[in-house]
Amino acid sequence: MTTYALRDSTTMLRRYLLRARRYPLIGFLVGIPVIMLLLFVYVFGGTLGDGIAAGGGRAAYANYVTPGILLLAIASIAQLTAIGVAQDMTEGIINRFRTMAIFRPSVLTGHVIGNLAQMLLALAVVIGVALLVGFRPNATPVEWLAATGMLTLVSLAVIWFGVACGLTARTVESASNLPMPLILLPFLGSGFVPTDSMPTGVSLAAEYQPFTPVMETIRGLLLGTGIGNSAWLATAWCTALTVLCFFWARSRYNREAAH
Repeated sequence: MTTYALRDSTTMLRRYLLRARRYPLIGFLVGIPVIMLLLFVYVFGGTLGDGIAAGGGRAAYANYVTPGILLLAIASIAQLTAIGVAQDMTEGIINRFRTMAIFRPSVLTGHVIGNLAQMLLALAVVIGVALLVGFRPNATPVEWLAATGMLTLVSLAVIWFGVACGLTARTVESASNLPMPLILLPFLGSGFVPTDSMPTGVSLAAEYQPFTPVMETIRGLLLGTGIGNSAWLATAWCTALTVLCFFWARSRYNREAAH
């Protein structure tokens, strides 16, 4: 059974990668975060950086904002995942797969692993651009490995959310709209300014939303700032969301299969 599942999942991953080669998403995943990075560092960075660290200017702000930009990039993969899954569900290919002797969940596995691979590649490119504009991490190899693990964990949670949205939506257009609120979370958290600079009500919401502990953990690992309990909170949020969205997606996929 394991060999059967692995073989079919590999086949579906290959199918996804072939389609990704024809319609690459990497430009979208990199383009918007890089534009936002350049905008915030070079237009707002001088003023905001001085507020974060007296006299820090753009250099201080480039360090502060990069984790928020990384989470902004990750948030965008949910929309692309939802669109890809919805296209499969509405174009009839899933019905054809159901008539074949394949491991049924392998279709979703191909989407998840394929999108994760593209996401990690996009994050590497964004970090490279951040280094060019002044991002100066002081992390050890172990801390880089831990940061990569955290980015992978939150990417999985967001991708499974996108899969669930794609299975829930009835059209590709509606699938593209369902995950869009995720893009606001880095702005409504500690991604671009510290939460203690916000009004009380907004600050509380920003402090306790899922992306804030992830950004604080990445910032602490790469720049040596205090992490506190953010790592545990981030891991708990990501794990809970991944499990919840996995069961949501499985339920929707099985319900569609029963129709």
